[in-house]
Amino acid sequence: MAENGPGVAATADDSKNPSGFLTEIIGAPITVKLNSGVEYRGELQSVDGYMNIALEKTEEYVNGKLKHKYGDVFIRGNNVLYISQD
Repeated sequence: MAENGPGVAATADDSKNPSGFLTEIIGAPITVKLNSGVEYRGELQSVDGYMNIALEKTEEYVNGKLKHKYGDVFIRGNNVLYISQD
């Protein structure tokens, strides 16, 4: 069984549930890629059980090129292909 820190054993569900990882990186820079291929890069402000994401200081990239800069962005979870920490 894997460890989650000193004396804390990981359960099988920990490796399949990304909500723990996402709550740990709130405030960190992340990249969100949508099913359409568009990427958003910004600071993660919140995430909920449906994987809806709120970002601040957000930049929109289309085909790898910066298209727009936004203050706050809300991304509906069903549009997300992946989330990665920068």
